[in-house]
Amino acid sequence: MTVKRPITTMKYASHSYWVLLSGLAATASTYAQVDDAADVLAGRDSVPVLLATDDAEKDDVLNIDTQQTFDDWKESVKQRTGLDFGFDYTGLGLRADESLGKESAGSGSIRFFGSWALINTEGPNTGSLVFKVENRHAYGSVTPQDFGTEVGYVGLPGSVYTDQQWRGTHVYWQQDFCNGRGVSYVGWLDITDYADVYAMASPWTGFANIAFETGSGTYGAYPDGALGVMVGGFFTDHVYGIASIVDGNGDPTDLLKGFDSFFGDFDTLKIIELGYTSGPKRLFMDNAHITLWQIDEIESANNGYGVSVSFSKAIANAWMPFFRAGWARDGGSLYETAVSTGIGHTTDPGRNLLGVALNWNRPSEDTFGVKLDDQYLVEVFQRWQITEGLQLTPSLQLMQKPALNPDTDSIWVLGLRMRFAL
Repeated sequence: MTVKRPITTMKYASHSYWVLLSGLAATASTYAQVDDAADVLAGRDSVPVLLATDDAEKDDVLNIDTQQTFDDWKESVKQRTGLDFGFDYTGLGLRADESLGKESAGSGSIRFFGSWALINTEGPNTGSLVFKVENRHAYGSVTPQDFGTEVGYVGLPGSVYTDQQWRGTHVYWQQDFCNGRGVSYVGWLDITDYADVYAMASPWTGFANIAFETGSGTYGAYPDGALGVMVGGFFTDHVYGIASIVDGNGDPTDLLKGFDSFFGDFDTLKIIELGYTSGPKRLFMDNAHITLWQIDEIESANNGYGVSVSFSKAIANAWMPFFRAGWARDGGSLYETAVSTGIGHTTDPGRNLLGVALNWNRPSEDTFGVKLDDQYLVEVFQRWQITEGLQLTPSLQLMQKPALNPDTDSIWVLGLRMRFAL
């Protein structure tokens, strides 16, 4: 039975959280010496990082660049208007050696994204409109996100690959403040842009399985297209903090619904993160952080809360071992507890990336209503930059002791991902 929360408690907690957001902004303005927090307090799939990495020169395998004319035109538009934008198309196909249902799954996504600097365009306190619009579509009857159910594994083998069709992943105002030492977002947000990030968390370019992404599968709900606010900044050159509150019922296929949901129901997801890095420009690579989250009762889940920790360290610009763990109490989480560890390796950052990771997880009894057996997972991928705009990434997932398929000890899932960016 669900126990309703007293309204007075909810209002008090929400008021306290707004105070925390304001305090974080004030602290960042007082102490930090970072050049531009907006450049570093953002994940691999955030629009500013996507634009920067897609525009960067790459040591591609075939040494082919057919996009230079288009890139030059985009740069001229940016110089004239402040609008920086890009496109990409990503597709993922999966094939299992054994399944309770379908043995294959596939989905693709075309995305249009950009950042339009409109205030203080020369900095340091720039104000920008940031957006990302997508069309996610299935190649067949089963998507990679739902493939776990088909094979009997609790989890998301391809976390973002769905059949949602048109969606607004985010549209928000980004405001740098305190000479670039802090950053705030207001609008429709994707929390995976800034919460619990590390270098290989992207399902578009890194590991495909949710077990190696945000919260290691223990976040109950991490909506994108969710109306809300985020404030982040550096307290010192090494210590940073992030606080965010967003609509727990956020729906990227119906952004305008967020006004009624956020201001009317006000069932929200709150996130606080505190982290340490060897230096702001190394935040992706040398990073340790702890992330706390709490979500109210929403349409799809009971209220809940949890914590995740992460550590990663770049060695000789070629190796990056990492350790990540999470724990959750209800809130619609896939896993009650999960632990992941692995390593990334590159011989040329612009050309290739190898990722190898192991995961142990315990499916959430609160979510599934029964106690399920622990699961084990291995994922290996090899990403190649074929041309300036084309990446190919073959992968292999080994699912040991799938909780929904107890008659099978292991399931092998072969994957192939393609991404083309302009």
